[in-house]
Amino acid sequence: MSFSINPWTDLQQIFQYQFMQHAFEAGTIVAVIAGIVGYFVILRRSSFAAHALSHIGFSGAAAAVLVGVNPVYGLLLFTIVGGLGIGALGKRVANRDTEIGIVLAFMLGLGVLFLSLYTGYAEEAYSILFGEILGVSFSNVLLTLGAGVIVLILTGVVYRPLLFASLDQDVAEAKGIPVFFLGMVFMVLVAIATSISVQVVGVLLIFSLMVTPAATAQLLAKQPRQVIVISVVIALIATWLGLFIAFWEPYPVSFFITTMVFVFYLFVRFIVPRIRILLSGFQRKPIKTDG
Repeated sequence: MSFSINPWTDLQQIFQYQFMQHAFEAGTIVAVIAGIVGYFVILRRSSFAAHALSHIGFSGAAAAVLVGVNPVYGLLLFTIVGGLGIGALGKRVANRDTEIGIVLAFMLGLGVLFLSLYTGYAEEAYSILFGEILGVSFSNVLLTLGAGVIVLILTGVVYRPLLFASLDQDVAEAKGIPVFFLGMVFMVLVAIATSISVQVVGVLLIFSLMVTPAATAQLLAKQPRQVIVISVVIALIATWLGLFIAFWEPYPVSFFITTMVFVFYLFVRFIVPRIRILLSGFQRKPIKTDG
């Protein structure tokens, strides 16, 4: 199979396969959630936490394979427990690196134990490392949708106080905002978002959807809602294009997604500022008139 001149024909050919339908459904949900939660991850300087939770989720997937259940359930359970543990041990957002490292080391140790206890080949657990969106089942799509709805509801409920606490934790605490409770809720949001995102890009490439689109959006806008919208749009475009290209090319979807968001970040980081300078120079240039 190869590209045709008519992209509409290509899309029709793609969507006649059920596994591609499930991939686009799950990818869309994940991109929206990762784009929203990723903004707060950047704002609260919690990139390491998101990365750690993805590795903790791998241990959960190994545990789920050991007991014979869907690895996604293990992902959700372990990331939520790990997130709550990180939030409980480290009250201050800026000083959580030590607590994150402690929880991560313990959870990875459990993951090694679970894999050693499993007598078969834990292919489902290993696929979590790099993502397996083309193998997402309809039940996983429903699970992803349910988790996504929970994240959207929680984010909507705590949006304003969480934004305030993320921007200035000391002032928020002085005004009586429950900073510690919000921190725990935030870690749960990150845990759920991480769990469903690893289906698309995997444990090792989680930054591509959880961090890069939000970091890029911050370079394009200043208002929180604008940043969130742009972050979601970037994640959606990268996910959709990654799936579209991967249908025709024999390479992993996660490679195309990570490459696109990285290239877009570089473009916005280095090229867009120069374009703005050039445009501002043309606008300021005086117009010469005859006489």
